[in-house]
Amino acid sequence: MKKIVLDLAVTLDGFIEGPNGEIDWCIMDDDMDFTGFLSGIDTIFYGRVSYDAWGNYQPDANAGKAELELWKNVHAKTKFVFSRQERKDDKASFVSGDIAAIVDAIKKEEGKDIWLYGGAGLIKTFIDLGLIDVYRVSVHPVALGSGKPLFENLKERVKLKLIDTKVFRSGVVQLIYETL
Repeated sequence: MKKIVLDLAVTLDGFIEGPNGEIDWCIMDDDMDFTGFLSGIDTIFYGRVSYDAWGNYQPDANAGKAELELWKNVHAKTKFVFSRQERKDDKASFVSGDIAAIVDAIKKEEGKDIWLYGGAGLIKTFIDLGLIDVYRVSVHPVALGSGKPLFENLKERVKLKLIDTKVFRSGVVQLIYETL
């Protein structure tokens, strides 16, 4: 069965965005092997706001070969957008309703794992419903003091088992946990 993988950058003080939605603190080093991560998934779950911002993002003409290849790889994935807003989109399936049932059906399909991209509201919903199988959290060497926290107002404790750690040149530390 496919796994839901939350792959996310956080600040040392636990924020996934700054107070105004900024993510300019995120570091993408070549030693992070994000391409390797993308090769292990075939589906991406978005919230509507995140999809509108990033689901069809195209780097500018001056972008390097690696960035162009990365976005080409992202856009080759099957995309589901969880939204109360119905919309026709030839690049994604918009879904609403019983999230747990929808996710269960998609997880049972043949294929690779699923990247829970976000945004924050969708991530919180998946946490509360216990739908995340793997937390792949990359802690960046910056503290913001305020912003949108990864874990906020949890309904229950999230019990995790550390399965791997990676340290990158930039000082980013990736922690990979499975849910218990």
